[in-house]
Amino acid sequence: MAAPSPTDHKSRKLLGRLSLPESRYIADALRTETVGGILLLVAAIAALLWANIPAVSDSYASVRSFHIGPASLGLDLSLQHWAADGLLAIFFFVAGIELKRELVAGDLRDPKAAALPVIAALCGMAVPALVYALVNLTGNGSMDGWAVPTATDIAFALAVLAVIGTSLPSALRAFLLTLAVVDDLFAIMIIAVFFTSEIDFLALGGALVGLVLFWFLLRRGIRGWYVYVPLALVIWGLMYNSGVHATIAGVAMGLMLRCTRAEGERTSPGEHIEHLVRPLSAGLAVPLFALLSAGVSLSDEAIAQVFTRPETLGVVLGLVVGKAAGIFGGTWLAARFTRAELNEDLAWPDVLAVATLAGIGFTVSLLIGELAFAGDETLTDEIKAAVLIGSLIAAVIACVLLKLRNRRYRTLTEAEERDEDHDGIPDIYEEDKPEYHLRMAKIYEDRAAEHRRKAEKAAAAALQTAAGSTTEADRPA
Repeated sequence: MAAPSPTDHKSRKLLGRLSLPESRYIADALRTETVGGILLLVAAIAALLWANIPAVSDSYASVRSFHIGPASLGLDLSLQHWAADGLLAIFFFVAGIELKRELVAGDLRDPKAAALPVIAALCGMAVPALVYALVNLTGNGSMDGWAVPTATDIAFALAVLAVIGTSLPSALRAFLLTLAVVDDLFAIMIIAVFFTSEIDFLALGGALVGLVLFWFLLRRGIRGWYVYVPLALVIWGLMYNSGVHATIAGVAMGLMLRCTRAEGERTSPGEHIEHLVRPLSAGLAVPLFALLSAGVSLSDEAIAQVFTRPETLGVVLGLVVGKAAGIFGGTWLAARFTRAELNEDLAWPDVLAVATLAGIGFTVSLLIGELAFAGDETLTDEIKAAVLIGSLIAAVIACVLLKLRNRRYRTLTEAEERDEDHDGIPDIYEEDKPEYHLRMAKIYEDRAAEHRRKAEKAAAAALQTAAGSTTEADRPA
């Protein structure tokens, strides 16, 4: 398939350079996610070892099934349950803030700029679901797991980048992060709509009243964690008891925070809170969820089941084939029909590499797998194994594709970070400013003068050495 050709000189840039504030925000967010992703990777490996080493495997099952919590409040839950419903509420709270910021201050505030990642994310969820459906319709499998391969795990994807030692240019990093944000939004909607069976309207009404109070206090400018943390816990508990998945409470509260800056503010309240909570989410909540959820049997028989059972094969193919085809195809179609030119620094194989990397669907895929097959523990574990294997295959393919372009990525990244005038702003953002070029001219003039002085000094030293050699030669033996 040929890349879309520009049809006029006014065509827009696809995956163009970010603004400086957006680039800095993306870099800061991804730095935290990368560290969290490495912790997530370590936790997943630890869980697999714990669950598959015969001497300790029984203790793994005992730990994650251990119950704790006030039964009178309907919260006597296993540790695995606390991780899925409690810790991931923190993860989705951060996702809600990210989404709100993107909608009001980031790329998604401009409908034209938002079109690409939204279309790509939608196609990147629809095609994996379609792949799963086709595999299970032809293989007489269960359709309950159609949503499992639709999610992208940004932290795990960034951990893969860190491990293989490659860095994406800012445009591709932003594209990946925005994809993940939109992906999280639709994953939240899927959980809320398709995995809510029975509703306790009294508890749900209480949770809504708590959310209204949360919103009112924010709008009144009331400050203090001692106000909001207890209120958030009450809202979460009521939401859990309502039958709606408790992580929805986290998203709702995140969306209520103000993410635009008032006059005199360096950061908005939403950005400030996200900066505080993101390390807790990426560094503790999500790795603990992985530790308590990723431990599944990976015996030869279990791995064979992944590739022979339609439900698990559908998950693997959805993540590996569906994600890559959906995101790449959605991006190509968006470029084709919006007449946008691909950034001249990039190529379509770069888009394919990022699309393949998005096939790493760990955290939310595991959560949806638990919800989809809640009544069948054996199938739930097999679905989790499929998520792990599919994500691993997608990661390996993405690594190969990214390594082929690593030298180009390094060149682009160095250019984006170069700051020769040492003013704290990358030079690439100042090329249209006369004062930047005057500063650079002064820097180069000073360097030229210094090199002239060094040349004169070196020439004088050479003459002195030559004169000494001549005198030595003229001296009689």
